[in-house]
Amino acid sequence: MKILKNISLKTYNTFGIDVLAKQFVEVSTLDELTEILTLYPDFFILGGGSNMLLTKPIEKLVVKLNLKGIEESPSTTDDNSVFVSAFAGENWHDFVLWCLNKNYGGLENLSLIPGSVGACPIQNIGAYGVEVKDTITYVEALDLKTSKVVSFSNANCQFGYRDSIFKTSSKDKYIILKVTFRLTTKQHQLNLDYGAIKSELGSAINPSLSQISKAIIKIRSSKLPDPKDIGNSGSFFKNPVISNQLFKTLLKDYPNMPSYNMGGGKVKIPAGWLIEQCGFKGKRFGDAGVHSKQALVLVNYGKATGSEILQLAQLIESTVKNTFNIDLQTEVNIFS
Repeated sequence: MKILKNISLKTYNTFGIDVLAKQFVEVSTLDELTEILTLYPDFFILGGGSNMLLTKPIEKLVVKLNLKGIEESPSTTDDNSVFVSAFAGENWHDFVLWCLNKNYGGLENLSLIPGSVGACPIQNIGAYGVEVKDTITYVEALDLKTSKVVSFSNANCQFGYRDSIFKTSSKDKYIILKVTFRLTTKQHQLNLDYGAIKSELGSAINPSLSQISKAIIKIRSSKLPDPKDIGNSGSFFKNPVISNQLFKTLLKDYPNMPSYNMGGGKVKIPAGWLIEQCGFKGKRFGDAGVHSKQALVLVNYGKATGSEILQLAQLIESTVKNTFNIDLQTEVNIFS
């Protein structure tokens, strides 16, 4: 392992923010990781860089996690299931494609989501009616206090909407090493009722997993910018959940407000719709802006700083609050 000095992280985050890491190292094994953390107790873990906004240089040692490998084992109790374990450094979309090539079902709706496998349980990534918690059986992580590998069951992960224990009470206490999924091998439970999936599939009566994945990829590509073309981190804000009482009040002024009944007197409102109603869709503030096709996505047109994108996010939050009395929460992790 070689410690590098003053390395730009521009190519290591999908926003393309050009900030310096004072020290930088890549690790490929658990032994390398534990060794480097023993020598450098003050560190910053970098995964796929897809769900983060960097606003200033990082003084700590930046540790790029490159643990790779995929393992599988059949279920001993269910002939329609297989357990697949992927190490944290695996690219998420490449892993989904690997599963599809094996005809393993459960992750097809999560195609083309940027980032690494290690980040998926932290965020409980989700799209088109599916959340990754639906397939995760357990998560292996390094306990930073004891330097031991511990295992979290699905229940222990305390998954919520774009949330988990790794973002709340156990934040910064563990480094995720490996994630194990339970996937179907024969009789797949397809999720086709969300958004435009059915219309994209057309006349396909019994679509294959690959057909569903390709439909998802086409839909996502039509709405969301490719980070290779324009810096972004996907959805910047969570869809807010409000009380049914507030929703009924807002309907008086906004009768066409889209919503999803969450039960328990709660309603989910699309954050992108709120932002668009406030006039931000397609707006540009220097090199920071809001995407023209999806108001939920903030973008870097080339030379925006993390602070400029953060200022734009805060302006959007305050405007939505003043307009609708709704608080937006960021889905992206902000390092400031």
